[in-house]
Amino acid sequence: MQDPLRRFKAEFFKALAHPARIKILELLRSREMSVNELQTHLEIESSTVSQQLAVLRSRNIVVARKAGTSVYYSVRDPQVFELLDVTRRIFNIHLADTQSMLEQLEEEEAAILPLRPAKRAPSTGAR
Repeated sequence: MQDPLRRFKAEFFKALAHPARIKILELLRSREMSVNELQTHLEIESSTVSQQLAVLRSRNIVVARKAGTSVYYSVRDPQVFELLDVTRRIFNIHLADTQSMLEQLEEEEAAILPLRPAKRAPSTGAR
């Protein structure tokens, strides 16, 4: 059985599944930009920027506007930024959880340390 909504979601998330594409969207949050502007900010080849934009365009996440010889890109639906913001909040929760676990491990280690037998000094071999 075909499920168009789940297929759309899967393809949409696949289009977001690259750090360069996420960075492009973050850059486009403030304003539309040309490939050259994006390349400058991303510090990658313009062909790579164009490839990443093509993926985002194919999923209608970004749209292009031609002005003279330049093409400017913008995000089609600002709700994409809400999704990125939610993802950041989820990341922060995971980070806080990880930090909490690390603190618990350190507390356990501190509690166990006095219970461990003292290490012997290495033998020098001389008697």
